[in-house]
Amino acid sequence: MRFLLLAALCLFAPLSVAQGQKLILASTTSTQNSGLYDYLLPVFTADTGIAVHVVAVGTGQALRIARNGDADALIVHHRPSEELFISEGYGLNRRDVMVNDFVIVGPKGDSAGVATAKSAGDALLRLRKNNALFISRGDESGTYFKELEIWQSAGVTPKGPWYREIGAGMGAALNMAVAVEGYVLTDRGTWLSFNNKNNLVLLFEGDPVLFNPYSIITVNPAKHPHVQADLAGVLTDWITSERGQSLIAAFAIDGQQLFCPSANGAKCAVMP
Repeated sequence: MRFLLLAALCLFAPLSVAQGQKLILASTTSTQNSGLYDYLLPVFTADTGIAVHVVAVGTGQALRIARNGDADALIVHHRPSEELFISEGYGLNRRDVMVNDFVIVGPKGDSAGVATAKSAGDALLRLRKNNALFISRGDESGTYFKELEIWQSAGVTPKGPWYREIGAGMGAALNMAVAVEGYVLTDRGTWLSFNNKNNLVLLFEGDPVLFNPYSIITVNPAKHPHVQADLAGVLTDWITSERGQSLIAAFAIDGQQLFCPSANGAKCAVMP
């Protein structure tokens, strides 16, 4: 079966034996909110005959879904959590897929002076010193984990009325920031595709600590025999192939590339 799937994949023709088959992909909200899957996965289905059902949640929840055997593959973006997942025997064949970066956005007036910060840690430190309202996802997502890492590097424990954890996804956090004219850490892809920016602007970018790599992982069928590891393997091979990587590179909004393909040793600088 796997040989037939891969042979058909190489020809980029619909795969008759896979027609009607579906795999479940647990993934981050950032890849979904950016519009990447609406652009990419119909091409995958046309090439292979395999449909993909995306469950878009934070990275932490995606990993829990996979641990429970409720997904066939993952696309996530928090390396320590990925490595733990694999070391515990739940994941196989982790492959780099793409990279984008995190940015800090906030009100145009920028009362905290984030736009002139020297580093991401300095930017957050300025927010704390000025008691500037900050919206945190607070949802165990890769974005939230990155935010906590930056607070820790700045020597700050975020706490108080100026710091609001909402326990929701990136779109909800951005909408809240718009409503209250607060600051928020977001991935660039979701920011570019977000249509309700209103008074929010991009204020800080470019610190290497904001580098944001994404990986694809197959859920281990040794843990959950019902997992469709063959189909997950086809998705992995396709998305890391020249075909998949060129499509990722071409995905843009208003002329701005959202993700940099990084499979097979390709190097990506922090965007833009």
